[in-house]
Amino acid sequence: MAEHLSQSELDYPFKLLEYFNGFRVSKVIFSACELGVFDLLLKSQEAMSAQHVAQELGTSVDGMERLLDALVGIEILEVERAEGTAALYSSSDVANLYLAKGSAKSLHDMIIYQSQTIYPLWNNMVDAIREGRNQYEKTFGLPSDDVFQAIYSSEEEMLKFMGLMNSSWVLDGHDVVTAFDLSCFQKIIDLGGCTGALATEMARAYPASSITVFDLPEVVEAAQKHYSQEGNGVAFQSGDFFRGDIPSADLYVLARIVHDWTEEKCLALLKKIYEACKPGGGVLLIEALLFENRRGPLMVQIFSLNMLVQAEGRERSPSEYTNMLNKSGFHNVQVCRTGKSYDAILAIR
Repeated sequence: MAEHLSQSELDYPFKLLEYFNGFRVSKVIFSACELGVFDLLLKSQEAMSAQHVAQELGTSVDGMERLLDALVGIEILEVERAEGTAALYSSSDVANLYLAKGSAKSLHDMIIYQSQTIYPLWNNMVDAIREGRNQYEKTFGLPSDDVFQAIYSSEEEMLKFMGLMNSSWVLDGHDVVTAFDLSCFQKIIDLGGCTGALATEMARAYPASSITVFDLPEVVEAAQKHYSQEGNGVAFQSGDFFRGDIPSADLYVLARIVHDWTEEKCLALLKKIYEACKPGGGVLLIEALLFENRRGPLMVQIFSLNMLVQAEGRERSPSEYTNMLNKSGFHNVQVCRTGKSYDAILAIR
């Protein structure tokens, strides 16, 4: 590696320092979201001084000024500085669109989950690597034998996780449901479909199909209570796809489900889906795909580490998913890389 570096890079490792400080940049954004900075600036619709922001949000002026300046530094906020007057801060279009709670494309819930759940778990990454298992017990004092019992340890934690899943499809939902033409499938069931956000994207793309979210009773109850689904063509059904029966359908969607589990559990689930699937029907896997040589993409490699620290599974390459699908009875496996965070794999019974 060293022979490819210039002398200036060897004398001062800018890229390494950028990586070292990556967690600090993340925490700047996380903290601003948790404090409500972006919501306040969007609501005010005018530039505000650090003193005014601090007063509105109940923080120290010094701390808030430093936070706002860092947000300007990473080009999320904008600032006006006139000589002899206080600096005035305002939101950028990106902050208004993705970081404020009220936006239709808000990633606020994803950020809160990253900050309050993923961030503490990653503090125990060394132990996860040493032990080869998730770190819920060490991080939160929760038994980790049943992954989702830990993830859904309280209603508050369950709603945070549901917010994360809901946010995920703000960016990728349309791309993954249109990666293949699914209009030939009349009855579609989104297994583990959580809030119905992805199912809603599917209903928009395929209005002639019936779309049902199948998830745990407590998740379905929370989704119907906290996430408006009226008029979007999505139905909900309670059940447990590991322990109970799976209803018959033409197409089953498993979005960010298979990566949670060991290959043994994945095969058991896929075989169960195969048995329930109508002839000529299929299964659509939506996952972040590694390259076949496992040398990237970097974000998927990082996601795979997250599966180690939080769940039982891992991210996989297309051939690994294809092999599991073939072992379960499915054939005619097609892979589509969307160019976004998540990709799609379609297989037919």
